[in-house]
Amino acid sequence: MKHFILIFSLTALFSAGASCEVSPNFAPIAAALSSGNADALSKFFDSEVEITIFEKADSFRKDGAVTVIRDFFSKNKPKAFSQLHQGASKGKDTQYSIGELATATGNYRIYLYMKVVNDMYIIQEIRIGKN
Repeated sequence: MKHFILIFSLTALFSAGASCEVSPNFAPIAAALSSGNADALSKFFDSEVEITIFEKADSFRKDGAVTVIRDFFSKNKPKAFSQLHQGASKGKDTQYSIGELATATGNYRIYLYMKVVNDMYIIQEIRIGKN
């Protein structure tokens, strides 16, 4: 009987541990996109970020990436961001998010490629396209 209780307890413990996996919080990124706050979004930028706006792509250091995103937001005042899809790219250490950014000038498709470091998203790539 003692063995049964021990096995049952260990099984319950391992099952609870597997279901309690913590995932990073995407809400601050979504809020920064919704409000058009480039500085808040930049807190999640990697040291270098690849940015594609329509057909124009380039890699920028963090401060340059903030300038590019701030310029986009100033020309296209965001109203709301809604995440449409999110998933893992290469295991649990990289994630992607696809969403729609509603702005004063129209709707845009936003693609983010992020690595996960210490339960935090670090944005490595941003693609912005017309919907």
